[in-house]
Amino acid sequence: MDKLALAGLLALGLQACVDTTGPTACGAAGMQDLVGRDQAVLAAMTFPAGTRLIGPDTAVTEDYRPDRLNIDIDAGGRITRLWCG
Repeated sequence: MDKLALAGLLALGLQACVDTTGPTACGAAGMQDLVGRDQAVLAAMTFPAGTRLIGPDTAVTEDYRPDRLNIDIDAGGRITRLWCG
């Protein structure tokens, strides 16, 4: 097999390893500066449809949607985590 064909096959193989469901799929990666802030800051922001604000006693489904933004809020009203899923 020539080197060009082998390089092409390797490139295709590596492309399959790229994670497209990480924190960038829903935009959580760009909002990590909100962690530790009071949930009141969220009132002035716009989020994608389906975004979930998850408090300590909030029941949520366990279905995985990589494009859904989840915002965890603790009992004191502080944002503790932003994640996709």
